[in-house]
Amino acid sequence: MSIRGKACIAGIYEHPTRKADGISLAQIHADVARGALADAGLSKNDVDGYFCAGDAPGLGPLNMVEYLNLRPRHVDSTDTGGSAYVLAVGHAAAAIAAGKCSVALITLAGRPRASGQTMVRPAATASPEAPFEAPFNPMVPTMYAAAARRHMYEFGTTSEQLAWIKVAASHHAQHNAQAMLRDVVTVEDVVNSPMIADPLHRLDCCVVSDGGGALIVVAPEVARSLKRPVVTLRGSGEAVKHSSGGKVDLTFTGAVWSGPTAFAEAGAAPGDIQYASIYDSFTITVLMTLEDLGFCAKGEGGRFVSDGNLISGRGRLPFNTDGGGLCNNHPGNRGGMTKVLEAVRQLRGEAHPAVQVPNCTLALAHGTGGSLGTRHGSATIILERE
Repeated sequence: MSIRGKACIAGIYEHPTRKADGISLAQIHADVARGALADAGLSKNDVDGYFCAGDAPGLGPLNMVEYLNLRPRHVDSTDTGGSAYVLAVGHAAAAIAAGKCSVALITLAGRPRASGQTMVRPAATASPEAPFEAPFNPMVPTMYAAAARRHMYEFGTTSEQLAWIKVAASHHAQHNAQAMLRDVVTVEDVVNSPMIADPLHRLDCCVVSDGGGALIVVAPEVARSLKRPVVTLRGSGEAVKHSSGGKVDLTFTGAVWSGPTAFAEAGAAPGDIQYASIYDSFTITVLMTLEDLGFCAKGEGGRFVSDGNLISGRGRLPFNTDGGGLCNNHPGNRGGMTKVLEAVRQLRGEAHPAVQVPNCTLALAHGTGGSLGTRHGSATIILERE
């Protein structure tokens, strides 16, 4: 079933905190829900569908539905890490198209910074393969570093090329008052920052923040009754890439499958996209995703991202104009939510004036969840402003 044109994003909200001392996880979910509903011009009594992922406390939707005092007739708690909240938009649209709900609330919250967690944790936790992988002590940065090193070996990609992704993010973050890192950096700053996992430097890595966000996905007739710009879902795709029983190819991501599915449903091509929100846990994540989504050929990512090509107003593909996970906000390991939020801002014309893409009508948001070096989920959506 195609969901093209079957649902719209009517409300968005990003929590302003980056360190949630004294705020519970459930309270962040409630705060962002309230903010997104207010943005849409709706109330919680209008909500008949609720979506969350593994960041929700307790039993996910069971606890949050009670905490928020909702009466949904449809719930979904699919968890694919950083791709979960991009994927949730497609799932909400499918539920709306099937008549399961008409106003879907999607909430994300995370407190890794306040609770002292970091991104440096075992990447194979709880997976069936963990007993085989654990002796090698796989950590999140090392698994992404393995993909980066392989890309360098196969295609001649350089640290300086990866650094341009951080540089672009920093140019955008300087205009975001809530961004954790607002200083503009240079290629030299990135490659001279401490090595974390060869070849990834500290500035190749995302921030670790608290916070959250929420989305209101509604039926088209509901969207057109509200006093907000109509942002319609044109296409979505999702995929899982894994280690294939040991036949590991580190040169591509699951975006090679989720991207074409989304483009086909949208009736669009990469060249039509005016703005792209790309999950940026590490700089290598962005570079490989851009290749796999078709913005450039495989192996050409290094050249594509160089020389400011991702900087709004300067390059041909503005990306992550809020500063992204590299500079702004990465609440837990599910930063895909922020990718959808900024894509909607761009389509509404509500991004910061310094980074707003003129007359932006078609945007893409992509999430990656898991590890490029082992197994991960990929989700891609294409959004259009009516």
